Amino acid sequence: MKVVRYGKYVGEPADAVDLDELVKRMGDFFLQSGFESQYYGVSEMDNERSMEALKEAILRALREGDLLPEDSMSEELRKILQSPQAQNSQAVKDLLEKLMDRLAQEGFINPQQPPQVTPPHQNTARGSLGQPQERQTEARFEITDKTIDFLGFKTLQDLMGSVGRSSFGRHDTRDLSTGVESGGVSRPYEFGDTLNMDVSETLFNAVRREGVKVPIEMTYSDLMVHQCEYHSSCATVLLLDCSHSMILYGEDRFTPAKRVAMALSHLIRTQYPGDTLSLVLFHDSAEEVPLGELARVQVGPYYTNTREGLRMAQRILLRQKKDMRQIIMITDGKPSALTLEDGRIYKNAFGLDPFVVGQTLEEVNKCKRAGILINTFMLATDYSLVHFVQKITEICRGKAYFTTPYTLGQYLLMDYMQRKTKQIH
Repeated sequence: MKVVRYGKYVGEPADAVDLDELVKRMGDFFLQSGFESQYYGVSEMDNERSMEALKEAILRALREGDLLPEDSMSEELRKILQSPQAQNSQAVKDLLEKLMDRLAQEGFINPQQPPQVTPPHQNTARGSLGQPQERQTEARFEITDKTIDFLGFKTLQDLMGSVGRSSFGRHDTRDLSTGVESGGVSRPYEFGDTLNMDVSETLFNAVRREGVKVPIEMTYSDLMVHQCEYHSSCATVLLLDCSHSMILYGEDRFTPAKRVAMALSHLIRTQYPGDTLSLVLFHDSAEEVPLGELARVQVGPYYTNTREGLRMAQRILLRQKKDMRQIIMITDGKPSALTLEDGRIYKNAFGLDPFVVGQTLEEVNKCKRAGILINTFMLATDYSLVHFVQKITEICRGKAYFTTPYTLGQYLLMDYMQRKTKQIH
């Protein structure tokens, strides 16, 4: 007699890993800004990422725990993962390969095979092309727009939770009578409210309770009022320092700044669609960069041309027809470069050069005259830098925040939302 034995199905360990959580934990790796390269001799501006580095990053994330459920892997695999020689294990190699395949299938990474070359025809028999040979280079990958958007969403979610705002999915409507955006939320009337009646909802409640008759009798429980958030439209330029100091002194300040910028972009796109956000990087000079490219940007061996960044930000903002125009500047260094009239770059990294400082403050004055607000988020606390930032704040009547890479996001998002929103009860 044929006997069929059934056993518990144990799936592949790679299938049990939550890819969203894996990508979140690898966020700093995906957004790397050149901090690691200064210790390993790799060019700061090398945007390519190797598949071997990706394997190492996945392994680090797995070693942190919680990604692999206890019942999805054997005790042997658990011990191997914590071993210094883990990557020599065939089981771990298979696990990492399958996780990379899943990341590619779900659209988080775009693997790129190394190029192939053939030897010149004169070096092959009878002039034939010969067999392809791989160039001595590693396979690479690029992060996708899906990964960038996901990391921006996760950063915003974490920051909102840390400032006591757990939800940010409200859909805005436009108040046609005032021309401004509003939350459009109705709620029952409470004692002490300034009566801003929602007439249609109030009448609907009365008719539902009493039926259709004339006159309509309304009671206290029928009253509904508008609770709105009025928003002025705002054009913002995020002015981000990508000079070399942002990865010096044993601390990566640029990657957290990129995370915050991505979170701000996600916030504006989902909650304030009437607003605009532009990104300007400043270094030896300045350049506008599409927000979609932010995650791929790295620092370079640059000086800090703050004036040129302010100039470009002004040109962008003056084209905007918004109620409010502002510059959010994230930096950790003193201005150390200027673009001269003939296009040459004047550089002086020793102390606060009076010529550089004077020209930079003159550009701040121009922002003030154009009605452009400047809020500065300083990631350093040197006395001379504090004095310089205070001078900027005094001129343009903006705000200065002396913060760290760890608290930057909370300060920046709270400032933006408080400036945008006025509660009406």
